[in-house]
Amino acid sequence: MSARTETLLLVTPAFHGYWRSIADALERRGYTVRTIRYDAYDTLPRKAWLKARVELPERLHLPGDPRAGERARLTDRLLAQMREIRPDRVIVIKGDGLDARFWEALGARPRILWLYDDLHRHDYTDDFLRAVGPVVDYSRTETAALRARGVDAHFVPNAFDPHRAVPTGRRRDELVFIGAGYPERSATLMELARRGLPVHAWGRDFSRHPVDRARTFSWRRPPIAASREVPLERAYQIHAEGAAAISLHGRQNGLAMRTFEIPGMGGVQLVDREDVASFYEVGTEVAHFRDLDELEDLARRALVDPAWGERMREAGRARTLAEHTFDHRLEEVDALWH
Repeated sequence: MSARTETLLLVTPAFHGYWRSIADALERRGYTVRTIRYDAYDTLPRKAWLKARVELPERLHLPGDPRAGERARLTDRLLAQMREIRPDRVIVIKGDGLDARFWEALGARPRILWLYDDLHRHDYTDDFLRAVGPVVDYSRTETAALRARGVDAHFVPNAFDPHRAVPTGRRRDELVFIGAGYPERSATLMELARRGLPVHAWGRDFSRHPVDRARTFSWRRPPIAASREVPLERAYQIHAEGAAAISLHGRQNGLAMRTFEIPGMGGVQLVDREDVASFYEVGTEVAHFRDLDELEDLARRALVDPAWGERMREAGRARTLAEHTFDHRLEEVDALWH
């Protein structure tokens, strides 16, 4: 596609580097894309600032609102950058780390708000969402609820980025999990390990490294094999290398990125959500479980029946590349401009 005349500004959290996949897909659609990561704490001093000035006071319930001061600081920095860029269109992902001055500065520019996360994790009012313009939500049920409340909401699920995928071809006889260690997730992984299955988890909530314990303000860790956080590209590889990758959502409203990343990389996905059937053929492209016993049965099959796993890897990857990449999703988002 030939380059367009508009400059599109992508305002986004750093969130594991997914902004790169979105920006690249927009550029392939012909936009000149400029990106501002409003919560980029890229250096050790900036990360220490966040811990000391915001997260620790919040955790200790100290008086005042440290988050408000940080929102003001981040907004000041973003507005200075935006005055230089002077974008024609703006896509905002989450955006809840910014104060009202940002939205005022957008003026009449076309904008799309991409919530990305569960609605209850944002503090936007219905009046704001009705006025802001098109709103993208990754949950089908949340989208329906927003539309019933008069919001111009559109369901766009998560995706996989094949341009960041570099398979290693290796295999490990492990059941792999990458993500946050919410209590219900940790309980499931610990029970699998208790039943004698080789479980390995990656992430700051599982890692026993002193830095990760400090980052999470927690010393205790689940008694399972664990490693530190890895970059997204390495996470993609681990999903493919495992005998199976466990996809645990719990009470999350939409399907997580890993729902599309695991089969996209050619991994064997064991997933806890029935609505995965809207995107993949269950039993052929992914495997769905309803309880721990079913998860154990599928995990043991993945470990002892690699031919079954290989068939699922091939089928799941083919479906993902055909229907569930960021290029597919940005085509949907690009159709929403008013």
